[in-house]
Amino acid sequence: MSYFWPLLALAAGYLIGSLNSAIVICKILNKPDPRQEGSRNPGATNVARLHGKKAGALVFLGDACKGLLAVLLFRLLGAGWTSQILAGLGVFLGHIYPCFYGFRG
Repeated sequence: MSYFWPLLALAAGYLIGSLNSAIVICKILNKPDPRQEGSRNPGATNVARLHGKKAGALVFLGDACKGLLAVLLFRLLGAGWTSQILAGLGVFLGHIYPCFYGFRG
């Protein structure tokens, strides 16, 4: 059994999951960093409280699409179901422990 696809799926999923939708969307909308205001949690609820329901909904949608993107990417590449599951697991771990933000989600 080749370990290439499962390891690549886990690593790619982790990197996709490490992108924090709240921080990215707030930068695009020229809003303050949600880690500095409110509950200091970079999540959809804090963004919705600080910047409105539309911004919060965008963050929620962005977070949901990260998992979908990773799984569909490996499905389109022809990877097996194990790799697709590991891609989703990688997104989950990256969302909780993002490497781009000091491993604090």
